[in-house]
Amino acid sequence: MAAEEFTTRTDVNELGEFGLIEHLTSNFPIVNSSSVKGVGDDAAVIDSGDFLTVVSTDMLVEGIHFDLMYTPLKHLGYKAVVVNLSDIYAMNARPEQITVSLALSNRFSVEALDELYSGIYAACERYKVDLVGGDTTSCPKGMTISITAIGKGEKDKLTYRNTAKVGDLMCITGDLGAAYLGLQILEREKQIYLSNPGVKPDLEKQNYLVGRQLKPEARVDMIDFFAKNKLVPTSMIDVSDGLASEIFHLCKQSGVGAFVEESGVPIHPDTELMAIETFKLDPITCALSGGEDYELLFTIDPKDIEKVKFLPDIYIMGEIVNKEDGIKLHTKGGNIHPITAQGWKHFGS
Repeated sequence: MAAEEFTTRTDVNELGEFGLIEHLTSNFPIVNSSSVKGVGDDAAVIDSGDFLTVVSTDMLVEGIHFDLMYTPLKHLGYKAVVVNLSDIYAMNARPEQITVSLALSNRFSVEALDELYSGIYAACERYKVDLVGGDTTSCPKGMTISITAIGKGEKDKLTYRNTAKVGDLMCITGDLGAAYLGLQILEREKQIYLSNPGVKPDLEKQNYLVGRQLKPEARVDMIDFFAKNKLVPTSMIDVSDGLASEIFHLCKQSGVGAFVEESGVPIHPDTELMAIETFKLDPITCALSGGEDYELLFTIDPKDIEKVKFLPDIYIMGEIVNKEDGIKLHTKGGNIHPITAQGWKHFGS
């Protein structure tokens, strides 16, 4: 079918990824009672009787989401699975199956795909999920990976983006900005190599930052901690497009604002050092706008603060406020600024 001509043309960049999704899907009504949650959260939710089925899908495109010049195929396979599982964990659910679909050009050999699938296998083994299907097709250029994750959640414990309440405490796991700095290092070394092919990449002292970019982990440990401590977050989202962007998603869906303490945003010492000394960047900017951390941003009822205090690797970084109060950052210097969500741009110009 030939491409249609239109009298007006709107560039997809004007809407952005999430604006485009909302534009394309807003007129699709839910007609089946089993469809509990459609587009708009980390995963779709389907009522399966005694439990809820949770489904998430993600696509990785060569040249947009990954660069095979510095991304080993095994790492790519592992990461492609992890980014999907993270969405399931962000619903306070547990993934059980995945499907994998590939579109690839003839430049990829069977041996190359074996390497890719060895990473997929490693992730399945690590997170105890089953590969149950998929599809493979050819394409004229590069590689595209599409993975769907299917999980299971309990009806009284599933956590959404649209249920944060004014007065809730805002919490974050792990640390932020490291994956973004890891990407900057890899891109820098790529440019050096292209200019001087004989130069060996200088990555020896940057294992943490590069590792956060090439081989992230999903926070299944947090789901275990929640269950063990009988804690059900009031809302939750995973940090894939940058902390600021995720705060905006959560606040928009819940109809609230947020007050974030810069001192409460966890940043690894390696991230801080690399941002300031090498790339002349403000570490909090890397944490807010970097993305690909795959940590969990969640809110809790203040009465549950004692439970959070005893959980490792969790930081209270702010509070949910009235929508009219906006989304603001209280800096270490005592200033208050509106937070802007730059996030990851998926569409090229």
